[in-house]
Amino acid sequence: MSSSDIFIGETIGTAVLILLGAGVCAAVTLKHSKAQNAGWLAVTFGWGFAVLTGAYIAGGVSGAHLNPAVTIGLAIEGGTKWSDVPLYLASQLLGAMIGAVLVWLTYYGQFRAHLTDPEILKAHLGEEGMVDQASAPKAGPVLGVFSTGPEIRNAVQNVVTEIIGTVVLVLAILTQGLNDNGNGLGALGALITALVVVAIGLSLGGPTGYAINPVRDLGPRIVHALLPLPNKGGSDWGYAWIPVVGPLVGGALAGGLYNLAFA
Repeated sequence: MSSSDIFIGETIGTAVLILLGAGVCAAVTLKHSKAQNAGWLAVTFGWGFAVLTGAYIAGGVSGAHLNPAVTIGLAIEGGTKWSDVPLYLASQLLGAMIGAVLVWLTYYGQFRAHLTDPEILKAHLGEEGMVDQASAPKAGPVLGVFSTGPEIRNAVQNVVTEIIGTVVLVLAILTQGLNDNGNGLGALGALITALVVVAIGLSLGGPTGYAINPVRDLGPRIVHALLPLPNKGGSDWGYAWIPVVGPLVGGALAGGLYNLAFA
C-alpha cells in the first residue's frame, strides 16, 4: 500500500475509533447526556464497537492498525515494513487528536454544563469550586472522557496491567493469520478484534481503564490540555507515560511471542 493509503486510512480510522470510544465516555460522564451513569458495560461495548467501526472503515485502505502497539507487533512479526512504522504512528496520533476534537464538538453544551455545575466543581475542585490552573489537580473533572487513569496509582502495577492487556490484544490480532490457510479472517477479523477489546475491558480494564493503545490516550490527553474548557483542571501528565510505554512494550512482546510460538 502507498504512503497516502496509510496516512488516509490510519488518520480517518483512528479518528472514528476515538470519536466513538471517547464519545461513549462522554455519554456516560457528562451532565445532561441521556446516557449519563450508564456504567462500565456501556463503556466496554462502546469501545468495542468503536474498534469495529474504525477497522471496517480503514481495513481496505491501510490495514486498520489504528494503534501503535499493533503496528509495532506487526513489524516484529514481519507483516509491516519498519520503514512504514513512523508514518503509521504519526497518522494514528493525528487521527486520535481529530477524534477527540470531534467529541468536544459533539458534546459542547454538555461539557459546558458539566464544568460549570456547582456540585461537580465542589466534588472535583474543592470548596471554592474554581480551578487555580497553577495548582490544578492531577486529573480534572472531564479528563476521563479523553484519557485513562488508574484506580490505584502504582506505576509498576499500572504498567504491568497495560502490558498484559496489550499482549492479549496484539496476540489475538496476529494469530488471525493462522486461520483460513494463512489468509486471515478478512472482514470477520475486525469483529473478532472488537470482541477481544470488549473482553479486555470487562476482564482487565478495571485497574487502569485499559488504554492498550498509546495514541488512544496521548492524542486526546493533548487535546484536553489545549481545549478552552472552563474549570477543566489538570491533564495528569505525571501518569501519561504509562499508557504509552505499557502498550508499546506489550505490542513488542506479543510480536516476539508470536514469532517464538506460532511462526
